[in-house]
Amino acid sequence: MPIGVFDSGIGGLTVFKEIATSFPKVDLYYLGDTARVPYGNKSKTTIIRYSVECASYLYHNYNVDAIVIACNTASSYALDTLREILPIPVIGVVQPGAESAVKVSKNKKIGVIGTSATIKSNSYLETLKSLDKDLEIYQKACPLFVPLVEEGWIDNEVAKLTVKEYLDDLVKTGIDTLILGCTHYPLLKNTIKGLYPHLNIVDSSVAIVEHLKNIKLNIEETGKRKIFITDESHAFDKLKNMLVGDIKTEKIELSDLCSL
Repeated sequence: MPIGVFDSGIGGLTVFKEIATSFPKVDLYYLGDTARVPYGNKSKTTIIRYSVECASYLYHNYNVDAIVIACNTASSYALDTLREILPIPVIGVVQPGAESAVKVSKNKKIGVIGTSATIKSNSYLETLKSLDKDLEIYQKACPLFVPLVEEGWIDNEVAKLTVKEYLDDLVKTGIDTLILGCTHYPLLKNTIKGLYPHLNIVDSSVAIVEHLKNIKLNIEETGKRKIFITDESHAFDKLKNMLVGDIKTEKIELSDLCSL
């Protein structure tokens, strides 16, 4: 059972890595839409269109049996559409992350950080409240985190100062759990944990693996790994090599991305 994973760029590689580690014999195909990153400042209509194009490419060209939307913004806006038009399971990152946060929080005060689009969608707020109406949810858009990660600035002084600028007031609310509501953000996890060691940090990629375990996977495959991008990116190559090793990257043209 081949699995397709897509994201607007680099961040989804954190999800790809977790799946690859947990399912070493399952074929995995990753598409990073680096030509149109970030999705977080795009309109809902545009985000849905981009997501349909990415899912279409993986489904039609590699006959994947499940698709993981490794992008919180796309999960927030395009999950329902993709589930309607695709005849295969489509897994987003919001529900798994929310469920994990509810499990680990002791005081029912949960923080959510993400792109402006993800926070504006209220997808985490609504999902968390559906799981436990007594939760106190505090949300914060952190738009500069994505370019920090894209540049590879994940543990220097600039990263620390930026994290503090965004999170100091959020932490003062008394949250004990923080959802990393963007798949780029796990690359800043060590910096965040170093500044706020008392926080439970929730990374959706681990929870996604648990969801995939509920799907019948063909473990007799070869464990093939393929990565596609829509534009050349030195930052992508650098972080790809750091996260998943020297897997060959193939550039595809935007015109190749057909709609379902």
